[in-house]
Amino acid sequence: MVCVRPNIPVYNNSEMTGRYYEEFEINVKTGESNLTQIYLKEGLDFISQQAVAQRPFFLYWVPDATHSPVYASERFLGKSQRGRYGDAVMELDGSIGQILAHLVSLGIHNNTLVFFTSDNGAAVMSGPHQSGSNGPFLCGKETTFEGGMREPAIAWWPGRIPAGTVSYQLASVMDLFSTSLSVAGVLPPDDRVIDGLDLSPVLFNNSLLDRPIFYYRGNQMMAVRIGQYKVHYWTWSNSWEEFNTGINFCPGQEVPGVTTHTQEEHTMQPLIFHLGQDPGERYPISVQSEEYRDVHRQVTAVVEQHQKDLIPGMPQLNMCDLAVMNWSPPGCEQLGKCLKPPESNPWKCVWPH
Repeated sequence: MVCVRPNIPVYNNSEMTGRYYEEFEINVKTGESNLTQIYLKEGLDFISQQAVAQRPFFLYWVPDATHSPVYASERFLGKSQRGRYGDAVMELDGSIGQILAHLVSLGIHNNTLVFFTSDNGAAVMSGPHQSGSNGPFLCGKETTFEGGMREPAIAWWPGRIPAGTVSYQLASVMDLFSTSLSVAGVLPPDDRVIDGLDLSPVLFNNSLLDRPIFYYRGNQMMAVRIGQYKVHYWTWSNSWEEFNTGINFCPGQEVPGVTTHTQEEHTMQPLIFHLGQDPGERYPISVQSEEYRDVHRQVTAVVEQHQKDLIPGMPQLNMCDLAVMNWSPPGCEQLGKCLKPPESNPWKCVWPH
């Protein structure tokens, strides 16, 4: 049997320890898997080792149970009111609770910053059993509407961050790099442009930093947010070809002229929403209004400066090559799991999104 694409590998640091469905069982029919518990044990053990050695540590704990195939361990299966996806979220919630309790039990919670967030909104196109909900926000993953880009964010540091504090700061996961360096007392590298901001003033003093957020799909800037205003220069959910096969990025939320299935340009007259009043991006502000003109004028200056300062990079996902996939990751030799890759034959990727 010839393998067309390699199965998903699981790593311990840089060494492969097995593959999905093989060494790490996932029952596709029932949704049962112990993977989250394995990840949890590894995380707790790592924290313990560092605490005993009195070494500072950085733990990036990234369970994947809410991605297809959605799974949960036996103790959580069928326990939520939201199906298999809810079960997976319930297990993640319980796991994070155990991590926080472990920090407290080791007596290092007063010297540890914990930051919880996600990389994107729920993939609502995956159907009721494999996806979550983005509440009032429009669409989901793989779009630049709020349902695709806005994520929960919780910072926890007893004694440093006052409990119950709510911040309206605009932030990006890129900010966690600069923030982590600042908290650790490390200067960022000065030989490159760093996009992220240090959020320490926000976390510790509840300050508000004035900054825009730019929404991209590939190399195309789709939208900009400044404060409560969001300005769309392009709109697109997913292609008609994909939509007509039953894949809907905005199920039950289609907004005429906004959730378009062709790439629509609005550069000359962008769509502007006030997210505080309209978090679902359903009612564009009238182009005739003074509010529209004021926001448009302000954002235009910000975008022009952004484009002037931007240093374009070479997109890493524009070329596809089956040969560079995870055929023979480090550690496959010990497992006898190395696969022979095909010959390299790169082609220009055609992404439907």
